[in-house]
Amino acid sequence: MTNAYDKLYLEKARVSLGRMLDFAVNQLDYDADDFFRRFIASGIATRFEHGDSSTIAGKSGIETAYAVIEYTLTQNSELNEALQIEIDHRVDRSPLYWAGWALAYYQWSTCLKFQQIIDRISVSEIVKMYHPYHEMDIRQFCDHMDTLYRDRKTG
Repeated sequence: MTNAYDKLYLEKARVSLGRMLDFAVNQLDYDADDFFRRFIASGIATRFEHGDSSTIAGKSGIETAYAVIEYTLTQNSELNEALQIEIDHRVDRSPLYWAGWALAYYQWSTCLKFQQIIDRISVSEIVKMYHPYHEMDIRQFCDHMDTLYRDRKTG
């Protein structure tokens, strides 16, 4: 199977997706599942899946979160409110960060679309996998995701 982009960009993509999710939920108070659906609706997820360098390596996770909000505005003040939040440049990694980081790897390794993945396994469910999978090799997380994905096949 050929991946959408070179492995050299993978870690940057993982960090970006992890930081986007962590920032959107922990600092901007979005629901993880809702924000990820907005990420998909914005079209940024598609560019991410195809290895668009401006998306996977050209923006920080925080910039990506702002872009998602801008593309999916539900009210005019929404972006302005988000821009007013003082950014906490954390060094610790939350379960949300890990979920985005791990999900980026899973998407890259399987070549599935993010929509296909979350149709069967929600982001909030992935966050709950933090214990014990954050201490394991990422391939064990992927094996577990593969099992869940296969077991939840739809008609």
